[in-house]
Amino acid sequence: MITISKAEHEGLKSEITLLKYQLAELKRLIFGAKSERFLAPVPGQLNLFELPEELPAEKPQEEITYTRTVPQKEKKHPLRAEIPAHLPRRVEVIEPENIPEGSKKIGEGITEILEYEPANIYVRQIVRPKYIVESTDEATRIAIAELPSLPIPKGNAGPSMLAHVLVNKFVDHLPFYRQSQIFKRQGLYIAESTIGGWFSASCKLLRFAYEVLVAKILLSNYLMADETPIAVLTSDKPGATHKGYYWVYYDPVNRLVLFDYRKTRGREGPEELLKNFSGHLQTDGYTAYNNLKNQANITQLACMAHARRKFEHAKDNDTERAGLAMSMIQKLYDIERRAREASLQPNDIKELRQQEAKPILDEMGKWLKEQVNLTLPKSAIGGAIAYTLTLWPRLIRYIEDGRFQIDNNLIENSIRPVALGRKNYLFAGSHEAAQNAAVIYSLLATCKISNVEPQAWLTQTLAVISDYPANQLHKLLPGQK
Repeated sequence: MITISKAEHEGLKSEITLLKYQLAELKRLIFGAKSERFLAPVPGQLNLFELPEELPAEKPQEEITYTRTVPQKEKKHPLRAEIPAHLPRRVEVIEPENIPEGSKKIGEGITEILEYEPANIYVRQIVRPKYIVESTDEATRIAIAELPSLPIPKGNAGPSMLAHVLVNKFVDHLPFYRQSQIFKRQGLYIAESTIGGWFSASCKLLRFAYEVLVAKILLSNYLMADETPIAVLTSDKPGATHKGYYWVYYDPVNRLVLFDYRKTRGREGPEELLKNFSGHLQTDGYTAYNNLKNQANITQLACMAHARRKFEHAKDNDTERAGLAMSMIQKLYDIERRAREASLQPNDIKELRQQEAKPILDEMGKWLKEQVNLTLPKSAIGGAIAYTLTLWPRLIRYIEDGRFQIDNNLIENSIRPVALGRKNYLFAGSHEAAQNAAVIYSLLATCKISNVEPQAWLTQTLAVISDYPANQLHKLLPGQK
């Protein structure tokens, strides 16, 4: 018989709890549902599959039969969505056959059907007549109009074609080789390498707008930040990919998004980019944002959604504590929902939070301090409580300003296209290609949150940016003036 001390027993118990939690998380990743929806229990209401502790004694039963008339159900006709009025109409009139002469028209039946034509690829042929100009004062010369500026000098792709290629890849997630196949079906043979060259040349032009975006977003005094990985082919790792990172910064007030590519997830990225930033920075608590050289000018906020996620993952470990924490967080989100629905201004949002959210946060903070010593540190619920308590000063800071958000969900929405893109084109061809992609992601993500149509914006911008005054480039940014 093996005898162990009480301390060793508690240590083993804690380790078993941790291993069970890690196994549950692994099962969640492989088999589990992605939804984090939580419904607070209603007092006195049983769960659908929950039986009362004591079943009532069975009562005598008797069989009763009766006849009833089944009401005739009215057959419902399916409703078609109305076709938008802005779409062009091609009218096709079909006259009935064998109509006697002199018949009087009393109306008409109109049926609208959606049809589709493949993209219309055409050649823009620029003709510049040449003239011989003879003059007695000067030598004979040849006159010809100046060629308009083109996005790619001596290239054969115009702004709309380049915009189409970029939107297809970075909005609709079509890799270049698939686009090449689509063009081929339309009778246009363009090598994948040619499309890649168009991409690089476009990014070289758009980098001017990107640099203006960098400067403009750093003028904000409230930013959200997050990071997401991207696989990159590199000669340093033959046969394998390098794991690079997009560091993403979002200005929710001015609705600007910036992707900054870095080779690592170290703090060198935010440290360099934010060296002159001054204001509030909202993150998920990742330690790379701590102790930046410019930390004295940065006040950090945390993300309530990440704290909530910790408790959601701990439901199986401690249903009661996790449910109570999630119920309190749910009340905070109800306040935010009402503020959005009422379209409140920042000052009114701050007042509402001070009146209603602050008491809930005070209660939750007190509860967390009481529970942290009553749970195992390595358990799921213990980890959730410790995580939330560590970030608590940052988590409650959002109630100090109506511009601040309760969580980082807005920036996570901006990152989603990268996650979708990874599933389609798998990796970037080089570090340079990854940085070029950061330029396009930044501008197209800003288009999205500003409700700007990306194809039209890119076409217009690529057509004029090479000749645009440097001190006016900020006017080209999506949604800016």
